[in-house]
Amino acid sequence: MSALPDPGFWAGRRVFLTGHTGFKGSWLTLWLEHLGATVTGYALAPDTRPSLYDDVHRQPGHRHHIADIRDSARLAEAVAQAQPEVVLHLAAQPLVRRSYREPVQTYSTNVMGTVHLLEAVRATPGVRAVVVVTSDKAYENTGQPGGYVETDRLGGYDPYSNSKACTELVAQAYRSSYFEPGAHARHGVALATVRAGNVIGGGDWAEDRRVPDLMRSFAAGQPAVIRYPGAVRPWQHVLEPLGGYLVLAQRLVQDGAAWGEAWNFGPADSDARPVSWIADRLASLWGAGASWHTGPGEQPHEAAYLRLDCAKARERLGWTPRWSLDQALQAIAAWHHGYSRGEDARQLCLAQVRAFTAAPGTAQ
Repeated sequence: MSALPDPGFWAGRRVFLTGHTGFKGSWLTLWLEHLGATVTGYALAPDTRPSLYDDVHRQPGHRHHIADIRDSARLAEAVAQAQPEVVLHLAAQPLVRRSYREPVQTYSTNVMGTVHLLEAVRATPGVRAVVVVTSDKAYENTGQPGGYVETDRLGGYDPYSNSKACTELVAQAYRSSYFEPGAHARHGVALATVRAGNVIGGGDWAEDRRVPDLMRSFAAGQPAVIRYPGAVRPWQHVLEPLGGYLVLAQRLVQDGAAWGEAWNFGPADSDARPVSWIADRLASLWGAGASWHTGPGEQPHEAAYLRLDCAKARERLGWTPRWSLDQALQAIAAWHHGYSRGEDARQLCLAQVRAFTAAPGTAQ
């Protein structure tokens, strides 16, 4: 059985979560609240319509700040007010194609936003664990057939990918300079970074992402347009890495600096599939009228192949994927079918959290 977040650990735990209004952040906020944690969110307002955050987090009393991660004074004040024990940093400009259009905004958000957060952590006693979320695209992609391991060279061709490699370097510098593992008894902070694959799931409405583009087109009864149908990616349901982040955060609190490293959370090797396979399978699951074709014209550079080696998380954390790629795609189709029928998004998400945690796990 794959390791899972422990409700006994999270119940009443004070958590500061940046990026809580995004796709991953909305799922993570819901899961943490389901576990009984006290969550304070900090992020810009949702930038999609519809918005998973708006659909899921309508209950009164939800603690959050709608603010910019680049506003260092506002961020420091919010962290100080929350007095968190665990900090999960998801706030980012997460889109490759937007990073080509807006490189300065991408670097200032992803790199300096992380600096601002870690400065706020330095000024806030009581923080025990910090998990900084970067990306599988932080690796220097050489097109190698094997998976990238945590010690492989960082790089990044486009501004988004490169900014995530820079974020990794920022975290390394803060860990060495301010949160030294050898001085953990003095400062009490364990800092880790996490790199996930291509996360997919119900309620992702972001621009220029393959699965959201497919689901929007299918729901509208229009053929989807796909870039790079032969590109191979480490696809995984959003709950997979989120579960890994929470398991890692538990270990950072309980066991300290020994876990303050970089970690990969990706799917089984067999689930690294080309975009065309994903499109065909989702079209089949959606049903009549769902189709796609390759988009014409020149597209920005995008790596053809990327896979993660997750042996470290498997062997040390006991973390493995719980759903196969096909189970993940079935969950996405079911979520969007339910949403299109007017079912409550919060209940759709909670039902999938329960199903996910009840799953036995898959072989690597």
